[in-house]
Amino acid sequence: MIKTVFPNILKTAPHSLASMPRIASRYDGLGVGFAPYLQPPGPEVVRWTVGEPGFDTPKEIIEMAIAELEAGNTKYTRGPGAMNLCQEVANYLAQHHGINVNAEDVVITPGAKQALLYSFMITTMPGDEAILLAPSWASYEPMLELIGAVPVHVPVRRDNFHPDMDAIRAAINEKTKMILINSPSNPTGAVFTPDEISEIVNIAVEHDLWIVSDEIYARLNWTDYPHVSPATIPGGAERTLIVNGWSKSWAMTGMRIGFLTGPSDAMKAAVKTQANSASHIPTFLMESARIALSCDDAVEYFNSEYLKRRAIITKGLSEIPGLRVGDCEGAFYAFVDITDTGMTDTEFADGALAAGVQLIPASLIAGGEGFIRISYAADEEVIHEGLRRLKAWLC
Repeated sequence: MIKTVFPNILKTAPHSLASMPRIASRYDGLGVGFAPYLQPPGPEVVRWTVGEPGFDTPKEIIEMAIAELEAGNTKYTRGPGAMNLCQEVANYLAQHHGINVNAEDVVITPGAKQALLYSFMITTMPGDEAILLAPSWASYEPMLELIGAVPVHVPVRRDNFHPDMDAIRAAINEKTKMILINSPSNPTGAVFTPDEISEIVNIAVEHDLWIVSDEIYARLNWTDYPHVSPATIPGGAERTLIVNGWSKSWAMTGMRIGFLTGPSDAMKAAVKTQANSASHIPTFLMESARIALSCDDAVEYFNSEYLKRRAIITKGLSEIPGLRVGDCEGAFYAFVDITDTGMTDTEFADGALAAGVQLIPASLIAGGEGFIRISYAADEEVIHEGLRRLKAWLC
């Protein structure tokens, strides 16, 4: 019967089954950031690659998630997030960062990365240019390219990885629509000064540009000056989209909870974007996210441990010939100049892996050539063992 109904299909089936339609060209050459160096190595390898807190999620957050599951809170709910959660985010931003937003202008997203994607879609159209301060986080460029925007890499100052204002101004043209800043920075650890943030806002006002401010590491600032959001600078609030989330400060990376906030019209667009893509984060996690924002004791403990690990990693690396370590002003990354070793950063990363230490060659991103990125979020034992292995290899 099959032969009678589909005789022509059967004749051509071998060829048809062996081929498929062409994948959309937007994926041609699209990068995957640090992913090749983020794959878990064997258990014998020390892992210094992943920007993941080396702590368990606070117990009360886990217990709340379990309680919400047991209570059956697994149904659809308000797309931008429960109102009490959005209000708690608004309260948190006012208390810790001096940022004033309305709860109605907060969108809870499936991770901060999703919030970034929404912000890029809101601020750019295909062909528009977005300024990235290079080196910058590996996912920014491919995310912009995925939606047809054009990333423009503007080098930061090499002495401290802070913004070069003249270079930013020189990069702006009629196609420029947005400046992306990330302070504290991944991968460099730089924390931009209040004056630098103010000048970036002035540039954005002068040229009528959006600012996307990735503030996921805002609580991890080791300098003697505060983290400042461009949304707190005169002229900044009406043009700044703030991206943040729960992964880094509360050790909730796998829960994938972030948020986006900014001007009301922009947030209406974010609500539309989420409604037509992700709907909302898992309902049973919303209350966990809400109570996390009041877990200051956990955040302060994590930060005190990061400061200890920062001291260990900077001292240990500075004792290895050929390595130059920056100030590590914030986040939990050391951005290390390895050019004096005579190796490229890729050669260094491969040699370190052979010595039993996994780290990231920064040439995977624009402006990172000659550097490696190390995460010191791992526990102290892992840091000490990695240093021992690198010294055995290089000293």
